[in-house]
Amino acid sequence: MGANEELLARRHQAVVRGVSYATPLFADRALNSEVWDVEGKRYVDFAGGIAVLNTGHCHPHVVAAIRAQLDRFTHTCFQVLQYEPYVRLTERLNAIAPISGPAKSILLTTGAEATENAIKIARAATGRSGIIAFTGAFHGRTALANAMTGKVMPYKKHFGPPLPGIWHAPFPIAGSGVSVEDTLSYINFIFKADIDASQVAAIIIEPVQGEGGFHQAPPELMSGLRRLCDTHGIVLIADEVQTGFGRTGKMFAMEHYDVQPDVICVAKSLAGGMPLSGVIGRAAIMDAAEPGGLGGTYGGNPLACAAALAVLDVFEQDKLLDRANAIGARLRAAISKFSRANTLVPISEPRGPGAMIAFDILKQRGSHEPDAEMTKRVTRVAYENGLILLSCGVTASTIRILVPLTASDEIVDEGLAILEKCLAA
Repeated sequence: MGANEELLARRHQAVVRGVSYATPLFADRALNSEVWDVEGKRYVDFAGGIAVLNTGHCHPHVVAAIRAQLDRFTHTCFQVLQYEPYVRLTERLNAIAPISGPAKSILLTTGAEATENAIKIARAATGRSGIIAFTGAFHGRTALANAMTGKVMPYKKHFGPPLPGIWHAPFPIAGSGVSVEDTLSYINFIFKADIDASQVAAIIIEPVQGEGGFHQAPPELMSGLRRLCDTHGIVLIADEVQTGFGRTGKMFAMEHYDVQPDVICVAKSLAGGMPLSGVIGRAAIMDAAEPGGLGGTYGGNPLACAAALAVLDVFEQDKLLDRANAIGARLRAAISKFSRANTLVPISEPRGPGAMIAFDILKQRGSHEPDAEMTKRVTRVAYENGLILLSCGVTASTIRILVPLTASDEIVDEGLAILEKCLAA
């Protein structure tokens, strides 16, 4: 039995079944966009820790910042003793967020904490309780976040009824038969049939659905939601947990639109692998909660704040927004070529902004019929050939690529060559 198999056997004995894994790979070390397992096998990382590692594994500037903070202190709890890294980071986030006017931020630990606190803030600011989310959305696995998530399997099955007061509108996806007009009409239907608009606190949306399959919200949808929110006094929340920090070629995906949200949720690549999330919003909205109503023991941990400040430095110094667009163009060109090759598994054209790229595996070329089983086979063969690859989507037939933005052209091309080999197999 090899080291990976032995650890896998131990994992089945020690870890609950509900914690699934994409590959039977036990990592030993990693650098930038490469990972080595416990047996010394090297992998090209096209997953990036599910969009956590936009600055790559162990970026030297991020590691140095964490080490420097280690020599000062590792924890005080910001609600007990405040510290400079937390304040400096919130100042920088307020300055770069696509929110006009005064902004304020709170730092937390996980993406689910960010979405849940965004809802708490919206409810405090409006005095209302209702929430509208979208089918295919993913906002986290905790109780409220899970209730907002628009996908039953595997996130809701066996966990009992979701929290009340949340309605899902259909998300408009090309080829699904749902248009932007349909989505906006459905929300107005909710206002008539389920909850009056005057009782809705927030509409929460991912600018590009992550787990839902990398489908970008059309500009007309964002404009329509902004109009609805302005008309009825509803808070518009952008969940940028997966899109945030350069993945889409802009620091925030909302910068691709002509309208602004009231509140933004961030996490994942914010701190280069350290656990950190946050909520950024209009100051008047963010100040609605009572003192002590928000926070958490580890929220805005000083090590994570130091890492996040370094991540923002790396984006500026290494011009990672330009790099995201360059990587995205490289990925799109290759995948588009794959989609036209009769010798490969049928796939769709690539989609997604910047380096947030995905494509669907299909049962027939030119159709929209998904092939979930083939998608599993492709990700398995990728692992066997040294490529870490993730699937997603409501039909479990989407391949998503989240390679670190610090990856070289050579590494990206190597990963694409393995991907082509997997699609041929």
